[in-house]
Amino acid sequence: MAKIGRNQACPCGSGKKYKHCCLDRDRASQAPLSPMARMKVSLMDGIAAIQALAAEKKEEMRELGVFLFYSDAEGDAWLLEVTDSDAVQVARGGEPLELDIDENPETIVINWSHTFVIRDRQLVLTAYEDKAEMTLARAPVARISAAIRRIYKRYSPEVLSQVHLRDGEQAAG
Repeated sequence: MAKIGRNQACPCGSGKKYKHCCLDRDRASQAPLSPMARMKVSLMDGIAAIQALAAEKKEEMRELGVFLFYSDAEGDAWLLEVTDSDAVQVARGGEPLELDIDENPETIVINWSHTFVIRDRQLVLTAYEDKAEMTLARAPVARISAAIRRIYKRYSPEVLSQVHLRDGEQAAG
């Protein structure tokens, strides 16, 4: 179905403009997304956007809540989560990587592959699997550090502590 412009004639045949006739009714009939559903959509959109930038080998960094996305000139892209310092690579050499994301109406679970820390002005990752460390030389460390500071100023400690569910916890309803 084609999108109806606000100033076009209403498709119901009333002769009125759509904005003065059925627009409000149509908007009301669309089920609003829950906050978690909006975050999931935004997170998946953010991942897709940074993967597209990595495919173009563009250097970019973006923020979404407690998540940071960045891509570099070699086509690598990473997703970082600030509160637990988790990381997962989302593109390598311009090619998008498959992510292990489990979602339900209350939670989004990402299978993080690494933790990260900024040490000596470098982004250092530690693999969960074997505890191997690697340094990401092309990471925009100054921008990541500034973003982390902004996130900790923007959100209260109470809000930040609710980002992660620990084993056995349930999502707040």
